[in-house]
Amino acid sequence: MTTVPATAVEIARAVASGETSAEDIVRAALDRIERENGDIGAFTDITRERALREAKTVDRARAEGRKLGPLAGVPYAVKNLYAIAGYSTRAGSKISAADPPAQDDALLIARMRAAGAVLLGALNMGEYAYDFTGENAHYGPSRNPLDTARMTGGSSGGSAAAVAAGFVPVSLGSDTNGSIRVPAAFCGLYGLKPTYGRLPRTGTFPFCDSLDHLGPFARTVADLALVYDAVQGHDASDPVCARQPIAPAAPEIAKGGTGLRIAVATGYFRQDAEPAALAALDKAADALGAAAEVEIPRAAVARAAAFLITNAEGSALHLERLRRRPADFDPDTRDRFLAGALLPASWYVSAQRFRRLYEADMAELFRRFDVILAPSAPTSAPKLGQKTIAIGGKDVPLRAHMGIYTQPISFVGLPVAAVPVREPGALPYGVQVIAAPWREDYCLRIAATLEAAGLNAA
Repeated sequence: MTTVPATAVEIARAVASGETSAEDIVRAALDRIERENGDIGAFTDITRERALREAKTVDRARAEGRKLGPLAGVPYAVKNLYAIAGYSTRAGSKISAADPPAQDDALLIARMRAAGAVLLGALNMGEYAYDFTGENAHYGPSRNPLDTARMTGGSSGGSAAAVAAGFVPVSLGSDTNGSIRVPAAFCGLYGLKPTYGRLPRTGTFPFCDSLDHLGPFARTVADLALVYDAVQGHDASDPVCARQPIAPAAPEIAKGGTGLRIAVATGYFRQDAEPAALAALDKAADALGAAAEVEIPRAAVARAAAFLITNAEGSALHLERLRRRPADFDPDTRDRFLAGALLPASWYVSAQRFRRLYEADMAELFRRFDVILAPSAPTSAPKLGQKTIAIGGKDVPLRAHMGIYTQPISFVGLPVAAVPVREPGALPYGVQVIAAPWREDYCLRIAATLEAAGLNAA
């Protein structure tokens, strides 16, 4: 049996040197997925034949002496809202699974292929991305590989599970209100939600256009930066994709966080969390020598406004499906969309107006600090089927509560690296490393510093 290197960096190096072949790497990964995915529920589609073709293409290029891409032979998979040529784009739903197969790959898949990565399949997710649990009514839950009785978080639950289970070293997900950061926290992974507009969403199924981001998961910061570098670049097909220059992150992470002005979010971001979640945040701050504290003004209002925008845009997108096929939705998802359809237009307009004010608030903070630390989630991974969590002596609805710390950040499109922090033998908690727009390099440098400090001890 082939021993598969653990990281994308190691795989690409081994394939480029001829130490192993991309085909051997990919066959070993596919075999493991077919043996173990039934216990985890990460994959909904396995693209075995395509993966073997792509792997042979990489091996042929090496045999012919051609330069290989930075992800040569690296297996990966994508949340099933990314279009994969020849497959229907499920978006976690029963309804869209019956759509005609995609004619083309999503743009980020094309960029991964150009970098030499090998696609192994599509990953489970919350229906239409409206989920924080990783539990899908149609395809079953994504189970947390750290404890299969627990949630992965959502909506990119399969993307986190596939990496945490060791099926692939990296994966692609999406984040509207926290759907990369919450699963990364629950599964002990690194994740990146880049600046809104940094990565084109071309060829992906939308949820809430004015809040949707794409980004990667990985078990190491070096792998996270490697994937991020491979998928950057403007695309005019996505009207919100900004013409920012490509900003390579992989060389930057070696610099560490020295010299950056770091603050820890207080006030709203220290309320309604388990003590262990706040201890994880403090541990990260101590490792960085971050003594400054900052209160992010009007964060609770930002979260409420994000809810309004999400509900209004999401329900508008699905209104025709709600009329035609209401019984084919997960009832929880359907009811949230129906509620969104009843929101007054004036509320949506007010939420968008407040967004501009909140952007100015955050811009002012980033004149004083380079990076702000905050919790990713108020708790560690809950049990599957759990409906409430106990916070501050009261029970609160679990789904609604998981995004309390992530929504005020993605509301204005700030870049965030999700960093896991855990004590040996315990479940992980997550820390958000937040920076000003287009400063993903700061996020990743701080993440690498925390990784080097050993905060993710198993």
